[in-house]
Amino acid sequence: MTAVAQAAPAKGRAATIDHHSGTEHWLGPLLVLIVGMFMTVLDTSIVNVAVPTIQTEFGGSTADVAWIATAYSLVLGVVVPTTAWLGDRVGLKQLYNIALIGFAIGSALCGVAWNLPSLIAFRIVQAIPGGILPAITMTMLFRIVPKDKFGTAMGLYGIGVIAAPAIGPTLGGYLVEYVGWRLIFYINVPVAIAGVALAIAMLPRFAQQPTYRFDALGFVTVATGMVCLLLAFSEGSSWGWTSTPTLALILTAVISLALFVLIELEVEHPLLNLTVFQTWPYLNSLLVVSVLMVGMFATLFYIPTFLQQVLGLSALEAGLVVMPQALTMAVMAPLSGRLYDRFGPRWLVFSGLSIAAYATFLMTHLTLNTTTQDIIGWTCLRAVGMGLAMMSVQSSGMAALNPRLTSSGTAINNVVQRVASGLGLAALSALMVSQEAQLQADRYGLLQAGDPRLTGVGLPGLYQLAQTTTLEVVVSTFSNMFLITTWLTAAGAVLALFLRSGPPVATAVRPAMSE
Repeated sequence: MTAVAQAAPAKGRAATIDHHSGTEHWLGPLLVLIVGMFMTVLDTSIVNVAVPTIQTEFGGSTADVAWIATAYSLVLGVVVPTTAWLGDRVGLKQLYNIALIGFAIGSALCGVAWNLPSLIAFRIVQAIPGGILPAITMTMLFRIVPKDKFGTAMGLYGIGVIAAPAIGPTLGGYLVEYVGWRLIFYINVPVAIAGVALAIAMLPRFAQQPTYRFDALGFVTVATGMVCLLLAFSEGSSWGWTSTPTLALILTAVISLALFVLIELEVEHPLLNLTVFQTWPYLNSLLVVSVLMVGMFATLFYIPTFLQQVLGLSALEAGLVVMPQALTMAVMAPLSGRLYDRFGPRWLVFSGLSIAAYATFLMTHLTLNTTTQDIIGWTCLRAVGMGLAMMSVQSSGMAALNPRLTSSGTAINNVVQRVASGLGLAALSALMVSQEAQLQADRYGLLQAGDPRLTGVGLPGLYQLAQTTTLEVVVSTFSNMFLITTWLTAAGAVLALFLRSGPPVATAVRPAMSE
């Protein structure tokens, strides 16, 4: 068998990888997977910068245009839970290639959209393969890479996962300002074509898994629950958090997800194997990942907002300010992977989250006089902590699972990341809106008709005072939001103390079998 296995690569034939075997030649296939994953993660952030330009060209209200992002997120919530079953049914390599081609087609359609409804419809088409790719790439990674190399592999993989959301606003801002918004979609097409060619040439063939009847009832309940939950938290701030539609969606989501759990525990072949939650290291990793995602997306969303609303920077200028943190994370991710293989996740993740918490605390000192140099320093320091922690905690959680639970584990991991980032941002945004209104009322309530600051200033002076007061209130809400994020990150650091310490037990690499 060894002779055949060694001869296969020489003949250009793909290897077959089963649940347990890694391969000695895993770096090339890993780089192929990074292409597809990076493209889809980048797309979630690069589009946001183009929304104002798209609104100017197509018209429509702000709420209508927001559906460009909302529709994409809702479809991802439906698609991701099906990836484990699809991977077994179609085959991981085949599904990866199909998803890449589908993403290219969806991106091209978005580029030729002629009005807002057509763009939203094409974003739904794009989201179907966009939800499949991140989940199955991680599944394939954990089947390709030997267990004692998980950290190194996840560190390389993390360059795309962590850096793509930060690079997106800068690249998107440049393309929108100097080329045109349609190119942010067209750029995916050649990348996807190159990804398919590389996948055909370099990815091994994964052993076909037994497939079972599709768990339709489980799919309906989890899809309903995810759509209702994401929609409620996406639109809650505009509809009102105590409005009938918002509360109805949340109640429907809770009931649907509760039914999903009951169904999955009873059916013989569930859509997602919920026994993954019986593995404490995996469950603990999901809790820490949730904290990381809330903090990361809060920083990526609110720092550019502060730069534009308070400091008056353009979208491209704001993107350039946050670019250094992306480069910092790109450097730290591979380094943390090597450290993970040597020392294990506990102290690495604890140190990373502690650094991130301190950096976030520094952001509570935002003022009207804060410089871009201050922000670059704070965000880069936080990026050091994120780079140390993010991929290490995911590696430890997935490595703790039985290899046969990898598909369900990666699907659930992706769902948790998306829900945590969406719900976390929605909750922080709602808190900021309510706090801003209260602080505004308090500040103006302190001004009396005979206040010396109002005497003889005239209309220009009153206008300037109102502008300054409004900006001071906005800065205060940003500071308070980052204080909450600081404590949340610190809580994640405490959870990190329950992670495994020490390197993983090395597993022998079995020779890959020819097709």
